[in-house]
Amino acid sequence: MKGFSNRFVDFPDYIIGITKEIWEDRGIATLHEYYAPDIVVRSPASVVVGNQNVIGATMATLAEFPDRTLFGEDVIWSGTPEEGMLSSHRLHSTATHAKPGVYGAPTGKKLHYRILADCHAINNQINDEWLIRDQGAIVRQLGWDPKDYARDLIAREGGPENCVQPYTQANEVDGPYKGKGNDNEWGQRLADILTRMMNADFTVIPKEYDRAANLEYPGGVQALSFDGADEFWMGLRASFPNAEFKVQHVIGRDDPNMPPRAAVRWTLSGKHDGWGSFGTPTGKDVFVLGITQAEFGELIAGDIKLRREWTLFDETSVWKQILLQTGDL
Repeated sequence: MKGFSNRFVDFPDYIIGITKEIWEDRGIATLHEYYAPDIVVRSPASVVVGNQNVIGATMATLAEFPDRTLFGEDVIWSGTPEEGMLSSHRLHSTATHAKPGVYGAPTGKKLHYRILADCHAINNQINDEWLIRDQGAIVRQLGWDPKDYARDLIAREGGPENCVQPYTQANEVDGPYKGKGNDNEWGQRLADILTRMMNADFTVIPKEYDRAANLEYPGGVQALSFDGADEFWMGLRASFPNAEFKVQHVIGRDDPNMPPRAAVRWTLSGKHDGWGSFGTPTGKDVFVLGITQAEFGELIAGDIKLRREWTLFDETSVWKQILLQTGDL
């Protein structure tokens, strides 16, 4: 890979390797090498600009969860070393809540949760990132309801005037990456499925999903088949029926010894004006950052279906946006 250290076999090896080196091997100082000084990291909870702030956040997380692991399940990527590459990295993380921190007093509980991260890298450095942790899964395992956690976090951060503002269009920061992914058929297929569901065409589910599809959703939810997909996507769209759905980035890949797969980053922007998975409508403005990954396959000859799906957004940050506007603190 031109511009990258020759110790990495390929781009997935780079992404998985530096993640382990930074977090598990305690090479936090290598962030000076692997992250650009003015990197932009957007997560639903905040927008962080600058490598020094990323280093601080990394140490805070490891102080609270000292045994944290990050198992790289997949890296779905596009681009070239010369022009830059975008990875959509799926991780399964484990951690023990051993010390006090952003999640409150230590509980000693062992956590399992997923992360989806889109990272742009060029010349051995990441300079743009979109990061989603399954906060809903984390806080539920710690005994919190996501809405109650968001309310408590606002208070602990100093109230609505002083708390960290969630990521919305209002505090967006433009980074160096302007790409939209690639035109591989699997990415286009997944983007079409998501778009049809967000346009209220839920007949796409039995048409495009395998009847035995395994599904992973926010809150650590594991679902199955048509009903599982319908319940999740219907509940999300019903909460924000008039919000604008936008596909922001699309990658599809065909790799040897791997199933055809895709990664789509998307947003929902609008009002919480419907009855769905976020309860009583409040009419408040909400911005949802989501990432969906999927694998396709042909179990029955000539019948290609979506067989596995992983979708994440941060429930706690959606609730934080709503609570900051309703004043229900």
